[in-house]
Amino acid sequence: MKSVVKQERMALSGDEAVAYAVKQSDVDVVAAYPITPQTIIVERFSEYVANGEVQTEYICTESEHSALAACLAASVTGARTFTASASAGLALMHEMLFVTSGCRAPVVMAIANRALSAPLNIHGDHSDSMAQRDSGWIQLYAENAQEVYDSIIQAFRIAEDVDVLLPIMVGLDGFTLSHTLENVDTLPDDAVKQFVGSRKFPNVLTHEGKKAPFKLDPETPMTMGPIALPNYYFEFKRQQEEAMKNALSVIQKVNSEYAKISDRSYGNGLIEPYRLDDAEIAAVCLGSTAGTMKTIVDALREKGVKAGLLRLRTFRPLPIEDLRSALCNVKAVAVMDRCMSFGGHGGPVFHEIRNVLYDADVRPYVVNYIYGLGGRDTSPLELRSIYSDLQRIVAAKRVEKPIQYLGLRE
Repeated sequence: MKSVVKQERMALSGDEAVAYAVKQSDVDVVAAYPITPQTIIVERFSEYVANGEVQTEYICTESEHSALAACLAASVTGARTFTASASAGLALMHEMLFVTSGCRAPVVMAIANRALSAPLNIHGDHSDSMAQRDSGWIQLYAENAQEVYDSIIQAFRIAEDVDVLLPIMVGLDGFTLSHTLENVDTLPDDAVKQFVGSRKFPNVLTHEGKKAPFKLDPETPMTMGPIALPNYYFEFKRQQEEAMKNALSVIQKVNSEYAKISDRSYGNGLIEPYRLDDAEIAAVCLGSTAGTMKTIVDALREKGVKAGLLRLRTFRPLPIEDLRSALCNVKAVAVMDRCMSFGGHGGPVFHEIRNVLYDADVRPYVVNYIYGLGGRDTSPLELRSIYSDLQRIVAAKRVEKPIQYLGLRE
């Protein structure tokens, strides 16, 4: 299919793809603190600022907590804001993550997913962002550098939609994507600027009885997030949940509209099924693992095995109906987690998928595979064994070990 706009192919790492997408997205404020494997993102963007290639206020803060506080303050005054982090940096932001979503500030953040200490580990898994899954942030996970670039651009549209107004984090696997050079087709600057557009604001009623845009402005004073006692707090949280539900359709809409200018889409924006139509066994995964899994599925199909894959692109909000529909005819499902929920009987993605399928009319067998923690390599042979296990589960008509650890010395 011919692209609507002419694109330039560039060799970019995942981190560089983030920085380039932010450069094109007409961002007003970037506040950040460096941490491996995210540092290249803000380092490269600071070069754009120093060279005069962007008119962005760049703030070097003393910590990740302060970086997000600065982004929040800028966002609620009407600025388009961006930051990036990983691992312990994201953990240090924990308090401000909840404040940012509670203030309905549409900050965009890239997360170069990395393991949490201790022991210290700088390599990739999903422990950092999964630990923040209930912080009120939309979460997208990218498969490759191309999707990283595209998702960052889409993220500004999604977060700033007046029916959403929630912050959004885009996850890219540490080192596997953040530091690996790939071909990335980039849009012209004017096409991105037009697609992202200018930030819009809903009108709200102030304490003075005036209608005004929802942002801090001395001309129409209002407060955001100061205090809510028991008679109001609950309603604020319910509104955030409604915004998350609204985001489901907005993500799909933005994914579809972006395809019109780029000829690229990622499933329906929420999930990406791969050879699932007639699949009897399937795996569910996030992030870069999907690329290898697709190759394995193709090899199994050549041998007559009806294997499939479901890549979960949007983890928050969880696309419940899409997941049920995609997996309705599968006999056994392997849910893959690059994260542990200690004492929680499996990983977080497993919890979510199993919960979704519980109310399905026909329930497949569900088994959890925890893998790749701390950046441990998982070979194609090990990944292929997942489908062999699923075949045995279907034949036996039972799951003997619901939680399994792939590639672990025990």
